[in-house]
Amino acid sequence: MSVWRHSLLTRLLASSVLVAVCSISATAWLTSQGTSGAIREEQDQTLVTDTRINDTLLGYGATHASWDGVDQTVRDLAGKTGRRIALTTENGEPIADSSDTPLPAKPSVVVDPLRVDVTLVPGAAKDRIDPRAVGPFKLTPAERSRLRKAANRGVICARRNGQEAGVVLSPSGRPSVEIPNKNASAATACSSKTLDTPTATERKALRRLNHLVNRCLVGQGKYEVTLALDLSWTFSAPHPVEVPRVLDQQPVSACLASARREQLRAYVAPAALLYLGSSARAPSTELPSAGVTRIVGTALLVLLFAVAVSVVVATRLVRPVRALTEAAQRMGQGDSSARVAVRATGEVGELSEAFNRMSEHLERMEAQRKAMVSDVSHELRTPLSNLRGWMEAAQDGVAELDPELIASLVEEILLLQHIVDDLQELALADAGKLRLHPEPVNVADLLDQIATAHRGRADAAGLTLTAHTAGDPGLLADPVRLRQAVGNLVSNAVHYTPPGGRIALRGRLADGHVLIEVADTGVGIAPEHLPHVFDRFWREEKSRNRRTGGSGLGLAIVRNLAEAHHGTVSVASTPGEGTVFTLRLPVEPDLSA
Repeated sequence: MSVWRHSLLTRLLASSVLVAVCSISATAWLTSQGTSGAIREEQDQTLVTDTRINDTLLGYGATHASWDGVDQTVRDLAGKTGRRIALTTENGEPIADSSDTPLPAKPSVVVDPLRVDVTLVPGAAKDRIDPRAVGPFKLTPAERSRLRKAANRGVICARRNGQEAGVVLSPSGRPSVEIPNKNASAATACSSKTLDTPTATERKALRRLNHLVNRCLVGQGKYEVTLALDLSWTFSAPHPVEVPRVLDQQPVSACLASARREQLRAYVAPAALLYLGSSARAPSTELPSAGVTRIVGTALLVLLFAVAVSVVVATRLVRPVRALTEAAQRMGQGDSSARVAVRATGEVGELSEAFNRMSEHLERMEAQRKAMVSDVSHELRTPLSNLRGWMEAAQDGVAELDPELIASLVEEILLLQHIVDDLQELALADAGKLRLHPEPVNVADLLDQIATAHRGRADAAGLTLTAHTAGDPGLLADPVRLRQAVGNLVSNAVHYTPPGGRIALRGRLADGHVLIEVADTGVGIAPEHLPHVFDRFWREEKSRNRRTGGSGLGLAIVRNLAEAHHGTVSVASTPGEGTVFTLRLPVEPDLSA
């Protein structure tokens, strides 16, 4: 009884019946209550709907010089809101109408972008001019593009200073950098002269507006002012110091509002009357008695159908689930070869396929784990054996701990330390704990630093090491990790390039990525070995000793560092001619995670 009670079939059937009963009960209740509730909700939403219609038409008028073409907007609004919408001129001439029935007796509101109705737009500006009416202040595409680039640089600067930042666009198309919790030092460090300076379009419009304002002020016997881009103002010289600014605040504000209306009048649609009405009759609040009978009958049919479908579906689900359970139990007992036959389709079939993929992945991971344990023990055995042998020889008096022997033992210890450090680097990358500290990096400077650091080893090996960068590419990256990755490639090139050879570091920009190439004229890599060069502990010559071949972890670390920067590393080689390793890194990767 307990097994039956907890089986998937019983629980699924009970859940389906419960859901069906609840759904039917809720449907019956909602049917009886829905009509009156819908009416109340419609009444509550009337003001919201009217506000949205008015705001949409205000936006159209603020961005168009006339009402020509507004018909489609009116029809779309009427279709979405269910309201009858009509626009006429102040003289009553029709502009657009979503219905051909007579107009209501009185208009609902006057749609005028230059004199916004504050009852429908509570947050309207003090001058009652719609902020979307920008007229001659609208930036050209070239100006918007230039300012957007400057704003993006400001965002990058703010984020480097530990500030969250974003770009905000004004109705005229002018971007600005928004820093929610900015401090004075961050604002000063990331200020942009480009963003703070009006464009040619804005200067021309601002001069015209300044002229209109001062003409109004002079006509009233007031002092002239100079407007800034944000419409703040200062008195134009000369101005008596003893005259307080506050005395002229109201006249300036009034003249500024009238001047803005005069300047914008040619760019916005004229005032229009908006008529709003209902396009459908109100729904009935009563539920007929015949409807109750239909609801009850439908409820019984739905209940029977739900039970039948639940039995069929649950029976089909149980069979593959049991197979998955048996395979999972085998895997839990250590059988990593456990698989299930995929017979079902849909979610259960996808679950079976996912289980098989997981099983195959675990089997591969187990094989890789065993291989890595073997490789690590092999890499550590030789230096440890050398240390033990020499120490025991010194202990037995067979060998003397002279400076040369001590130097040799220290070299073996450094080799062990190098292997352990490389393994720790790879372990951090595998665990997702490899932390990056991104900052703008100049590729030319980076390659010059790396070349300088490795030139001594290259000269000692009889090699020519050069660095060249096309243009002046830069990217956002962790300079320490990037130097480590390129340095590993240079060290690899020094190992496998015979005396008289050349090693070239090259940097360039291509398709939004920075390409860093390390090319050598060394022995090259056979084509069949190229897919394995970034594997851990891989060596082309298995008999090669560590002093010439390293630990086999350097290129694996390069791949992990490239992937941490959302980039890639690739290799191309011709045996006997040389090898080229290429790091391909995005210019502005998202390294916040």
